[in-house]
Amino acid sequence: MCVEPAPPPSSRLTRRGVIAGAAALAGTSALLATATPDAAAARRDLSSGGDLVVDGGALLDPATGDVIEDAVVVIKGGVVRAAGSRQQVATHVPADAPVLQAHGRWILPGLVDAHIHLNTAAEARDAVLRGATTARSGSTNFYQDIAVRELARQMPQQAPRLRAAGIFVTPDLGDTILADPDLAPLARLRDGVRSAEALRRVVEVNLARGVDTVKTRVNERAGLPEQDPLVQVYTHEQLSTIVAAARRGGKGVLCHSYSEKGCHDAVRAGIRSLEHGVFVGEHTLHEMRRRGTYFTPTLTAIAGLVDSSDPILAERGRTYLPVLKRAVLAAHNLGVQLAAGTDSSGGKVQPIGREVELMRAAGLSALDAIRTATTGAAKLLGLEGTVGRLRPGFTGDMVVLDGDPLADVTVLKKPACVVRAGLALR
Repeated sequence: MCVEPAPPPSSRLTRRGVIAGAAALAGTSALLATATPDAAAARRDLSSGGDLVVDGGALLDPATGDVIEDAVVVIKGGVVRAAGSRQQVATHVPADAPVLQAHGRWILPGLVDAHIHLNTAAEARDAVLRGATTARSGSTNFYQDIAVRELARQMPQQAPRLRAAGIFVTPDLGDTILADPDLAPLARLRDGVRSAEALRRVVEVNLARGVDTVKTRVNERAGLPEQDPLVQVYTHEQLSTIVAAARRGGKGVLCHSYSEKGCHDAVRAGIRSLEHGVFVGEHTLHEMRRRGTYFTPTLTAIAGLVDSSDPILAERGRTYLPVLKRAVLAAHNLGVQLAAGTDSSGGKVQPIGREVELMRAAGLSALDAIRTATTGAAKLLGLEGTVGRLRPGFTGDMVVLDGDPLADVTVLKKPACVVRAGLALR
């Protein structure tokens, strides 16, 4: 059964209907509405960011690997105006700006979590405090990520700068159909979202709601014991339909994947990034390098399966993690671009520094592991000109660390302080 002819999705619902409901579910509308008049005025003043001088500390540029001792970073209106040695920056330091002392510490750009599920304002705040000042959504059930993205724009200290994916393009939408009246015709499909018309419809509805990227899958899930992550749910042709529909809206596609055949079909279909990809093989990695396809392995999520109380999931974790580490190192050695993502979901946010730690454990150098959560992930998100470095014109996001991450990347898991758009959070 195909979708019956229906009018194009209505973009008018984006703010006044569907997304308003998503904001209520995410708790973002309540957070914005509870501000006092004075706090609301302050929020408007800080929506573009704050002013801050970070004084002292060793400044690491992930792009070059250069380290500047006793550095100073000047942020104005949430944007870096100067960064370098004390002598270089001295004439740019305003007399009245707040100062964050970083002597004896290390200064890095804010980290990027390229695969995370943020369903609530509380989760968004937790992600920032754990170092992820920028993120890409791995989808939400009811467009909550679009609401979180708006929260980040109005109150940057409350949420990472976010690339939203909206709802998952998957055969069984489940209760997600209730999220949007323009999805209602899909409820009558006996076989789920599989026909070309149905696949295009879900993508088009996402685009009408204002997503930044589209999320789909090629395999079943590893985190559900009743599913087999090596079973393929979409063919190359179906994936190509999804990619083509997303491209018509100017968006790329991230694809949940596990099996080698599924990975290869997804890459050939033209996806922007391969997610998880435990059993991706050398043949597909070569194709990824040729096409410029990114690899977001989400090692944190796979490692987390090891501690599951379910024996099937625990065994998957023990089996999959070493395979995925080998795939990550093979990808890196072949020149495939890697991006760090925790795949945090279900209310528990993992520090993006944990993913960097696992990248290092897979065999990457400390600097290359850091790049997966800075310059590499920023490029995947199309933010390489504003995120991932602390240079003039870049966003004033940073993590201040108690130790040298080039000697021990685990210090990234517990930042001493996080700065979001020039606003020091702790």
